[in-house]
Amino acid sequence: MNERTGIFAGTDPFEIARRWLSEAEKTEPNDPNAIALATVDDDGMPNTRMVLLKDIEPDAFVFYTNYHSAKAVELDSAGKAAFVMHWKSLRRQIRVRGIITREDGRQADEYYASRSLKSRLGAWASRQSQPLESRTALMAEVAKLTAKLGTNPPRPDFWGGYRLKPTEIEFWADGAFRLHDRFQWRWNPASSDWHIQRLNP
Repeated sequence: MNERTGIFAGTDPFEIARRWLSEAEKTEPNDPNAIALATVDDDGMPNTRMVLLKDIEPDAFVFYTNYHSAKAVELDSAGKAAFVMHWKSLRRQIRVRGIITREDGRQADEYYASRSLKSRLGAWASRQSQPLESRTALMAEVAKLTAKLGTNPPRPDFWGGYRLKPTEIEFWADGAFRLHDRFQWRWNPASSDWHIQRLNP
């Protein structure tokens, strides 16, 4: 794979992803860690929404949400998901597909505690994906919970993380005349390593 030089160089796809995200943090005006997360419901109907990626671990990608939300219900049911990160400023993207597990232990507690107080209270107040009478009703719920929970609310048991462990990662960069560069990494469980190949644009 001597073609994989420059921005594609490296033997660890998670390190490449961290490097690209670090570059994007310097150039993207808003939310460089935004991912378009794709799930599927029990009828096979796909769903996509923007989510903020919060960690790139040595072998997985981590994000957080309300476990009663539509995305969480679909993640728990299918046990699989995909996402894409796209950076217009860099003209690059990363596509990921893989297996989903929950992160609802100490790491979720620590991340929840690191959020602003208003965000922590908002997690308690929002019945994510459920019908809402009005914004006034939502703000009233926030006020009620603020009085009840105080300035150090615990993480709700219905809120936590998901860890996506990839079976496939693709790194894409824009090329002249739409002759883009694409490298696909596919995990081989039999040999416990990545198979890497260049794809046509």
